[in-house]
Amino acid sequence: METIDVTRIEPVLKHPTIIQKFNELLAGEGFIIHNDHDPRPLYELLKYKSEVPISWEYLASGPTFWDVKITKKEVSIGPTIGELVAIDYRRADVFKKHAIDFCCGGKKTVAQACADKKIDLRLVEDDLLVLEGSTSLPSQNFNAWSLNFLVDYIINTHHSYVKSAIPLLIEYTKKIAKVHGNTHPNLIIIANKFNEIAEELNAHIFKEEHILFPYIKQLVLAKSNPLANPLNAISTIKNPIRTMENEHERVGALLKEIRILSNNFTPPIEACASYKVAFYKLQEFEEDLHQHIHLENNILFPKSLLLESFLLA
Repeated sequence: METIDVTRIEPVLKHPTIIQKFNELLAGEGFIIHNDHDPRPLYELLKYKSEVPISWEYLASGPTFWDVKITKKEVSIGPTIGELVAIDYRRADVFKKHAIDFCCGGKKTVAQACADKKIDLRLVEDDLLVLEGSTSLPSQNFNAWSLNFLVDYIINTHHSYVKSAIPLLIEYTKKIAKVHGNTHPNLIIIANKFNEIAEELNAHIFKEEHILFPYIKQLVLAKSNPLANPLNAISTIKNPIRTMENEHERVGALLKEIRILSNNFTPPIEACASYKVAFYKLQEFEEDLHQHIHLENNILFPKSLLLESFLLA
């Protein structure tokens, strides 16, 4: 393994030289630095600048010389954000705090999401560790529910909410756009975008309740009763699920635009009651949709795909 004698490098170039050398390493590779004082500050600098984990091993610790073996660790793929939230839904609050998408973006790892948004991974990991010492409510262990029960829960909780909330929010967003649109043109755009969301979700829910969800229930039945095998009804569940996930993406993107246009659902100081209620209800709608999409994308759909694969085997 190569040894770099740091004492022979010009002081102003020491840190940049070693950082460049570390960045050129492949995963699992390393080198040894030889220095005349403890190079611990370099370790903190490497941790700050590097997006991959570092192994820092003292081979000699003074008093005259310090030798340290530095290795670029292999990056573990690890569980996805969606999988983490599926195991414990309280983690969703951590990801919300750091503006990390756990529903439509749930297929990324925490490290990938942090790298994409330039968020300090250690801060997110520290917040997730806080949850480890406490227990979550068994009633919120969505991942343990049967597929039939989960389907019914989504319909009775989230679909019912969407169906009741959409007409009200269309009314509110149109009203404030009409009254305040001249001075706040963003409200006109918000009303139009929510109308797009309403059209998308109404069609989306109809397809789930009349095609996809009944098929999933038939899959569950077929597991215990082979004569009830529904595999001729749909060529494969993959295509409907891909369609549903794409529609989730479109609705999620529209809501993100509304969040930006509304300054994170913050009404101006002079806003009237309808203005405030509209923004409050939009935020409530977004929060419900996050859990709604999470339950489908990260729990219901993957488990349904596994069940279909089992039946086809």
